[in-house]
This record gives sequence, structure tokens and C-alpha cells, in this order.
Amino acid sequence: MSLPSDERAVADELRRDRLLAALALIAGVALFLAFPFAMRAGAEFFLPLAVAIVLSIALVPALEWMERRGLPSMAAAFLCLVLFLTIANGALAVIVVPATDWFLLLPDRIPKIMENLAPLIDLYSDLQKFVDDTTRLVSGSMVKAQAAATASPESLLDLFASAAPGVALQMAFVILLIFFFLAGWTRLRENAISSRGSFTGAMATARVIQNVVSATSAYLTTITVINLLLGVSVGVVVWLLGMESPAMWGGIVALLNFIPYLGPVLAAVLLALGGLMSFGDLWTALIPASVQIVFHLVEANLITPAVLGRRLTMNPLLILVSLSYWAWVWGTTGALLAVPLLIIIQTVVAAAGKPDIAGFLFESGTLTRNPRDGEAPPTEPLSPVRGKN
Repeated sequence: MSLPSDERAVADELRRDRLLAALALIAGVALFLAFPFAMRAGAEFFLPLAVAIVLSIALVPALEWMERRGLPSMAAAFLCLVLFLTIANGALAVIVVPATDWFLLLPDRIPKIMENLAPLIDLYSDLQKFVDDTTRLVSGSMVKAQAAATASPESLLDLFASAAPGVALQMAFVILLIFFFLAGWTRLRENAISSRGSFTGAMATARVIQNVVSATSAYLTTITVINLLLGVSVGVVVWLLGMESPAMWGGIVALLNFIPYLGPVLAAVLLALGGLMSFGDLWTALIPASVQIVFHLVEANLITPAVLGRRLTMNPLLILVSLSYWAWVWGTTGALLAVPLLIIIQTVVAAAGKPDIAGFLFESGTLTRNPRDGEAPPTEPLSPVRGKN
């Protein structure tokens, strides 16, 4: 029995919609699986791009503050870039230069480390062979590194001059991207809003842009201040104990605290190693690491939740997934970018709606069917919002 022509047309259209939906699902899964490998293969391009985008978004509030006070976009972007480079140069001088000296001192300090660890080695004698083998391996590699070491960079200019050509190009790429992104931010935002085909779409785009900037900059600014206070606190304790380079240890703690979960653990391990290199008593040597752990527990469980509040609360499982994912794709730099990238993605997805992200991007859902007789036609969009000439 054959179906009437109208019913046959409806069935064909439904079948076509299901086919398109299946093809879209397959293409989406394939893209999802291929994405990390593409990011890893193209890390020389995508990693500087991601770093520049995150840093630029963090600097947007300062840019807008300067523009509201009458500064031209180019001048405001230049001042923001100078501010960022000044902070980066200071961090390099505080952390990298002393850390290089400690790295070169490690072979000479291994006997002191072994002497401090002697009580533990006596308790766990089975580890003696492992410790001896590891010591010989580290000593050999450190001696080779010391023989081949050159003068450590003392500024961004020195680092740029001494870096490999590829790394220097990436650094220059990041700096240029930040400057041009900030210089064209106002026009870029206005064009993104005015290009929408309806007033609703324009308002949604403006809301997404504002939410991304607010959430990302608020998180980075707040976490930076908290981490600096944590680093200063640890640095003061290290200084009171008489340990060398307290500013470096505080900077390491502050920097690694940007990496959720794993960063504080690594900071404690490095502080324990530094204590073993500096003091002759095991329990005194472990004080800096113990203090850092206590301070981190207070910061992570009391200070950060109270300051950030519920607005920037994220699922710990998502943080772990994002951390492992971006660390796998881009290594340590990816781990530092994990939380800001998660905030950006969560903000866009929340504003776009679930699961019709394509519908938000193109202002109409994909795989939609045209209305037939008896169905209400779609509402006409309002007049588009256009930017000023």
C-alpha cells in the first residue's frame, strides 16, 4: 500500500533529517578525536596563539579602563603590553636566574642531601641501591649540564637573544598578537556584535564577550593576587630560616600554584630538595616544604573559595580533565593554561546553550525543517544593529 504524496514527502524529509543528524554526529566525533592531535602537531602555532589570547583577555579590563580615560586604542594597547612585559621580566629575574644557580649547585650539594637522608635510608635500607644509582645518574647529568652551561638570562631581552630561533619567533609572535589583539579589541567587539542578523543575536554576542572577559580576567587577577600573597608568605618563612634565594622560592610557589593540584605538590618537592641542600638537619630541611603545604591548604580551602565565591566555582572533575588534557597536548604551558581555557569554554557553552552551539554561531539551528502548512512560521528578526560609521 503506497503512502499519499504528502505523507511520503514528510517521511522523506524526516529520513533526510535523520541522515543529516547522523552525518553531523559522526563528523563531530571525528573532529573531537582529531582535535588534540592537531593541537599537538601544530603546537608551534596554536600554543603561542592560545597564550596570547588568554593573556590578551586578561589585559582587556586594563585596556578598557585606559580607553575610558581618553587614551587611543594603540596607546592603551602599548601601555598594557609594557605592563605585561615588565611583570614577565621581573618574574624572570626573580625566578629563573637564581634557579639556574641552584641547578648548577646541585652536584656539589648531593653529599649534604645524602647526609640528611641518612636516617631515612637506614630505615629503608632496600632503597639504598636505588638512591645510589639515582645519585650517580643525577651527578653525571648535572656535571655535563654545568660544563655546557652558559650565562643565565637576566631579562627577557637576554632570553630572546639566547633562545633558539623557533622559540624566539614564538615569543615575538605572542608579543605581536597581544599588541594587535588589544589595539583592535574595541573594533573587533563592535564588528562581532553589529554583524549579527538580529537584535537578539547581537545582544547574545555582546553578553558572551562580556562574560568571557569578566570571568577570565576576574579569575586570573584574583588567583594572581592570591598566589603572590602565598609566595610572599612562603618567601618570608624561607628568609627567616636563613635559606638562600627566598624571593626565588616564593616566586616558584606562586607560579606553580597556577597549576591545580599538581603544582603545589611539585612546589613542596622542590622546597624539600632546597631544604636538603641548605640545612644539615633533616627536620629543619623539611620545614619550608611543610610550611608551604600548610599555607596551600589554608589558601585552597578557605581563602580562594571565600574570595572567588560561587560565580567562578568549577567542578573539580572538569578541572582535572582540563588539566590532564592540556598538559598532554602542550606540556607545562598547557597545564598553566588549563583553567583559563576551561573558563572560556564553559562561558561560551553556557551562553550558547546546550547542545545547539551551531545554532548560536549561525543564529539558526542546524538540521532544521522548513515549516509546513499549519505550522507557525519563524518570527522575523528585528532590524540588525549596526556599528557607527
